Amino acid sequence: MMETVSTLEIRQRLGDLLNRVALRHDQFVIERKGKPLAAMVPVERLEQMQQAARLHLMSILDQRAKGISQSEADQLANEAKHRTRRPRRK
Repeated sequence: MMETVSTLEIRQRLGDLLNRVALRHDQFVIERKGKPLAAMVPVERLEQMQQAARLHLMSILDQRAKGISQSEADQLANEAKHRTRRPRRK
């Protein structure tokens, strides 16, 4: 389970929290005004999540690849890229 910490607590205890993440593999959700902003996780966990996302994408593309043209594959890749980007602020 992830522990929730405020941005103020992060500023005050950054070193301690980083040690907990690195040494004990604790995970934290960082909130500002009660809204989640970011997460602090061990690098190994981040790498696992990225690898799982790649494998999932590859399995989807493999299923669809049985009759997909190169231009359709490029379009799917562009759509995936744009979906992962944060929307621009106005």
